[in-house]
Amino acid sequence: MEASDTLADAGFTVVEAAHADKALAVLENRSDVEVLMTDVDMPQGSMDGFALARLVAHRWPGIPVLVVSGMGTPGPNDMPDGARFIPKPYEPTTLVRTLRAFIHRAA
Repeated sequence: MEASDTLADAGFTVVEAAHADKALAVLENRSDVEVLMTDVDMPQGSMDGFALARLVAHRWPGIPVLVVSGMGTPGPNDMPDGARFIPKPYEPTTLVRTLRAFIHRAA
């Protein structure tokens, strides 16, 4: 995954999850997750990235959520309050800058 490599190179500790159900398991078992980044399109698992974003915002309101997609832009009720959307393709610097700002704002 190119995004995980970019973030690791920028100094982030990256925990990857192949789909939303695995991401939820990570969140349920770790207390050190500072931000969630999800793609809208996740062919496996029980939900897409928008549903994951809404669920995480509800269950873990202190974790900022970034949603990315190359499939279009979110509709009016797709994103939870406070979440950020970045369309693909994006510049690696945009991703790093956005996540750093999220973590700084949440601290």
